[in-house]
Amino acid sequence: MIDDKDLRAAVQRGLITEAQAAGLAGLADARVQAKTRVEPGEEPFVLFKGFNEIFIVIGLSILYGGWVGVTLLLGAEYLPPFGADTLLIVLGTLAVLAWVQRYFTLSRRMIAPSIALSIMFALTAGHLGRVVADMIGLYGFAAQAAHWAAIAAVMVAHYRVFQVPFDAAIIAGSAFVTLWAVLAGRGVVPQDTLGLLHLSKEGPTALLSFVFGLVCFALAMKFDMTDPHRVSTRATTGFWLHVMAAPAIINTLALRLLDHGQGGQVLLLAVLVLLAIVAIVIDRRSFLVSGAGYAIWLIFTLFDGSALIVVALGLGLVFLGAQWDRLRAFIMNSLPDFPGKDRLPPYGLKA
Repeated sequence: MIDDKDLRAAVQRGLITEAQAAGLAGLADARVQAKTRVEPGEEPFVLFKGFNEIFIVIGLSILYGGWVGVTLLLGAEYLPPFGADTLLIVLGTLAVLAWVQRYFTLSRRMIAPSIALSIMFALTAGHLGRVVADMIGLYGFAAQAAHWAAIAAVMVAHYRVFQVPFDAAIIAGSAFVTLWAVLAGRGVVPQDTLGLLHLSKEGPTALLSFVFGLVCFALAMKFDMTDPHRVSTRATTGFWLHVMAAPAIINTLALRLLDHGQGGQVLLLAVLVLLAIVAIVIDRRSFLVSGAGYAIWLIFTLFDGSALIVVALGLGLVFLGAQWDRLRAFIMNSLPDFPGKDRLPPYGLKA
């Protein structure tokens, strides 16, 4: 553990500058404070630090909407065919957004404005994809694939530069839709756009959904295990990937089980219990809530509701919320050692 004396010695020997030493000391202090602010068993989640961030988001949204109107006056097109002037305006918009993002994300470290700017960046990148697709003669599902692929590619670069955790959700979602558009264009999966919402209980779409969820979960765990105390943006990136992973994993299982009457409903409850155990082990309420929420949505939209499952889910979530830390301590202490157990968030020694 490096302390202040080590930092001073490093400065005297010329290994680091005084500014670097001050920066390291400040970073260490911030991490300690972040840890102490989080109660045992809590999952840190912050969408904004104060109302000033909401105020800025409203301003940025109005500004972006106004700029869209200005681009129309400058000759930009939002429906094909697109010209070179539209391409230049879109690229210029991305450059301005990057400049604004640099200020609010890298300089001011604001959360809500960073998320809002990421969404604007993705919308502009999507239009860039449409423009390029039109210019090279793509249409139909090929154009849709280009649209979403552009979003995924641009947001990967965006994340590497600005490290906005919410980018992970955008990248994952756009990558999934890109693959779906490619397969739909080739007739491998149904071409009904509604299928992206309800997906499917069988066939290639079901497999695509399930594999997508597992990949998102694996990536989320990779981020989580590099920051078990959850004080960095890597842990928040993992949070958004868990939000994407759980609904995709449970999609195929829920649709198949709910199609088999009351017995299927009971089995779905068992699956959700298993999902809850996994969520407790990895200490991610987001994984459980997004999965359970998606299951309830399926129940009400496709199967006219099921009071048994809804009541059971409600009771289960309330109980887990009240006893999460004790249950986690009991489960983790009961489980034998397994790879990565020591890189999961700390847990109590006694239940």
